[in-house]
Amino acid sequence: MRGMNRPLLLLTFCQALFLTNNVTFIAVNGLVGLALAPQGWMATLPVTAYVVGSAMSTVPVAWMQAHWGRRRSFQIGLLVAMAACALGAVAVSSRNFGLLLVATVVAGFYAANAALYRFTGPELVAPSHKERAISFVLAGGIVGAFIGPNLASHAKDLLPAPFAGAYLALIGVAALALVAVSLIDFPPHVRPQPGASTGRPLAEIARQPVFMVAVAAAALGYGVMNLLMAATPIAMQQCSHPFSSAALVLELHVLGMYVPSFFTGRLIQRFGALPVMGVGVVLNVACVMVALSGVDLMQFAVALAVLGVGWNFLYTGGSTLLTRTYRPEEKNKAQGAMDFCVFSTMMVSSFASGALITTQGWTWLNLGSLVPLTLVASALIWLALKQRSRAAIA
Repeated sequence: MRGMNRPLLLLTFCQALFLTNNVTFIAVNGLVGLALAPQGWMATLPVTAYVVGSAMSTVPVAWMQAHWGRRRSFQIGLLVAMAACALGAVAVSSRNFGLLLVATVVAGFYAANAALYRFTGPELVAPSHKERAISFVLAGGIVGAFIGPNLASHAKDLLPAPFAGAYLALIGVAALALVAVSLIDFPPHVRPQPGASTGRPLAEIARQPVFMVAVAAAALGYGVMNLLMAATPIAMQQCSHPFSSAALVLELHVLGMYVPSFFTGRLIQRFGALPVMGVGVVLNVACVMVALSGVDLMQFAVALAVLGVGWNFLYTGGSTLLTRTYRPEEKNKAQGAMDFCVFSTMMVSSFASGALITTQGWTWLNLGSLVPLTLVASALIWLALKQRSRAAIA
């Protein structure tokens, strides 16, 4: 990639390790929850707790990023990740469902930090490579697609308690990321001075149509992806598919999420963010149609792979749109606001995922996902018409 440099490469490696953590959590937490939860509908509560922790952490993380800088905030996030994984191993070994929820809430602090990797990429390259930097950092998730499911599959029986070994293995993953992030040459951090301007109020930034659509598309797109992805291991278990098959499906899904990142930035530069995001909505609908066609391994695999590509187009496009809505001194509040909305939506979808898959089944879960997709499509059309109207007046 033109414009790629050593700091961006290291940041992409950190993203790869973050996705290794995420995919392992997704593969493991739902099944561990199903085994330990007092009621079946509570199975995905550990996934929900992870997102709750992420949403709760967006404000303190934004403060840390503003006052302590990228490097220190990312380092603290990785130290917290190591502690949370150790706590998760203890929870699984002692069959303590409550402690598992605490561990996943704490782990959310790491997720809130690492979610900002994508916005840090453009700060490491020339402005002309901004879209590609976001896309390239997200492409690091390809490594997580391979390592995450295999790590979960191979480490789940390392200790007497099933899956306890997977949590311990993630401590090593976080430690490796801590070394990598410490080697990145971030731009010099300028701590805000007392009384210095922090730009426009967040309410004013958020009233921009581009901001609203960027956040809505990223949040709802992530929510739909999370709704279906979190339920997939449980749905496949209900359909008598082995865990190895669920791990394969998740691997294909994460490949679908991040392989397109090698060219999504170019597509956005050439065609614009809105058309690319529109294709993302179409792909999400295609995923639902495939999922409704049957419950064989092939249907699960194709549906989740297509879902991943659709998410990539929506999330990368939304993140790129957001960078056009704020000034440099406003970045922390604007980025924090987007991620708060994303994690809050994921929190709802994670809980709904467990409740729907255990009470209503795979079919209704997929049909329900069409509602937010319709909202995203409507928002994109509204913004496109608004921009066309302004261009015609000009």
